Amino acid sequence: MAKGEAPAVEEIRSNLGTRRIVKLPPPRFPDADAIVRSGAIARRQTSKVDVLLVNPPSPDGGIWIRTQHRVGRRSRENMIWPQVSLAQMAALLAPDYSVEIVDAIALRMTWEAFAEVLRDRRPQYYLTQVTAPTLTNDMYGVFLAKSLDAVTLAFGTHVTPLARETLRQFPALDFVLRGEPELTLRELIDTFAVARGQWQVADDGRLLSKATGQPARGHETMWRMWTSAEADWRPAWSVPAGSNGTGGGGHRLSWSENGLPLLPALPTDDLRPWPNERQLVSIKGLGWRHDGEIMLNWDRPFFASLDDLPIPHHHLLPLDKYRMPMIKGPYTFIVTSRGCPAGCKYCIKHVSYQNSVRLRSPEKLVQEMWLLHDLGVHHIHMYADLFTVSRDQVIDLCKLIIKENLKITFTANSRVDYVDEEMLRLMGKAGCTLISWGIESGNELVLKRAHKGYKMEQAHTALHWAKRAGIKNWGYFIIGLPGETVESIQETMAISKKLPLDIALFHVAAPYPGTPFFFEVVENNWFRSGTNWEEVDMDQGTVLDYANLKAEDLLYWQKRAFREWAFRPGPVWTMLKSMNTWAGFKSAVDIGLQTLGWVRG
Repeated sequence: MAKGEAPAVEEIRSNLGTRRIVKLPPPRFPDADAIVRSGAIARRQTSKVDVLLVNPPSPDGGIWIRTQHRVGRRSRENMIWPQVSLAQMAALLAPDYSVEIVDAIALRMTWEAFAEVLRDRRPQYYLTQVTAPTLTNDMYGVFLAKSLDAVTLAFGTHVTPLARETLRQFPALDFVLRGEPELTLRELIDTFAVARGQWQVADDGRLLSKATGQPARGHETMWRMWTSAEADWRPAWSVPAGSNGTGGGGHRLSWSENGLPLLPALPTDDLRPWPNERQLVSIKGLGWRHDGEIMLNWDRPFFASLDDLPIPHHHLLPLDKYRMPMIKGPYTFIVTSRGCPAGCKYCIKHVSYQNSVRLRSPEKLVQEMWLLHDLGVHHIHMYADLFTVSRDQVIDLCKLIIKENLKITFTANSRVDYVDEEMLRLMGKAGCTLISWGIESGNELVLKRAHKGYKMEQAHTALHWAKRAGIKNWGYFIIGLPGETVESIQETMAISKKLPLDIALFHVAAPYPGTPFFFEVVENNWFRSGTNWEEVDMDQGTVLDYANLKAEDLLYWQKRAFREWAFRPGPVWTMLKSMNTWAGFKSAVDIGLQTLGWVRG
């Protein structure tokens, strides 16, 4: 070896690239799943609430309307809808379960703030409202809740007729409550609670406290409602368990030679057991998954009496945040009935409650009004598919309000063919300040085709009766129902200016899934190609393409109709008068700016 050569050889030997490349070994990725799930690392925090009932944030930060049996839409009139349906479900769950309501719309909550609430509360069960124009937005909340191990549930007019599609498209959603949700919700959560060892079960199926052996405090009400709907009803939790959903014990860890844990796969129900499939399939009104297959159970029958429902837990709602135009101070809803006998083809209310009618007694309604009065809420909206559906109920209610000297004001909805002058006069005396009327069109052929079923002279008569009774009139119109033409739209515009209206809103026809109108649109191929559910929006867009009127035409006439009605001295003066408080002034300015942006868009 020449002088100076040794250092070079040593340098080569120390170069790792000169070493032999070993044979490619099999992969040995570490598996930490079971360690985390078994509690070795406490990712899961204790739930601070059993059931979180949610009206999630809106898609654009604005005020959106969502409720149990209505459509979703952006509220151009800045009307924040009280979440009485969530308060009603809370009353059916408490006190046996801890329940909270998050009304993100009323609180003007951002998605970031909402996610923080979820992380803090970590509910065992997450129930959300879902509507067509907010579908993907609403499912984002489901995704966040599922990431925190919540059982996720959805209800509303979109998932009722589209349970399979919603479950298929959004795998983070565990269950859909179809139709009337209350009884299905309680039976499902009770069945989960039994599977998780939270209740003892008596011989007759009733639930007993494990600590005291006493019946669940809210259970008698539920039992009466379940059996009134089905004489042979049997609680789902009493169905014998199968091999799954029984819970599991711990798993011992074993270790490989190289220090990696060898862990058995843990089923998802090991730490938080689920009911078995025989129990879930017996819960009527439920949509769910089993081994990758989407299951829809039999429909849940309606319970017989609305008086069986406990008074909603209004105190869980942000009552001070609820506002509506032309009303000073907060307001909220009271449900007076469910169902409507009318056959309007476009109306989504029939998806949930059908055409039969169930009434609450005037005594129950006044009891609830006194409760709200004591909570500081002195204005109420009589929330019903059709408030004046029963003349006797309305007359008796108004007389009882007057007799008890109940100092409240109220608003209501009606049809022009379901009132008379005596009824309206008594409503005005009892405190009614405003009625919203579904007028829809000024053309009787369009009304007849939509199965609206009234004569135009009835609209003039009813609204003038209301005016004489000291009641303001709010008119709703729809542009683009089947049979619509430019001429019929112009008739609607003319009628809207002749009627004694204090407020008017012009919507564009929207074929919401499950309505007769929806099936008519599908049959006639009127859906615009490439339609997304978020575009089925009666307020901001349309998906209809008729032969004579395209979507752009309908939107043009919707905006023009509102512009021609609103920018007249009478409506402008009404808006100015509504600025009777600082909050009213700010709201009126906001509504004006939104409206100007909308009509110019």
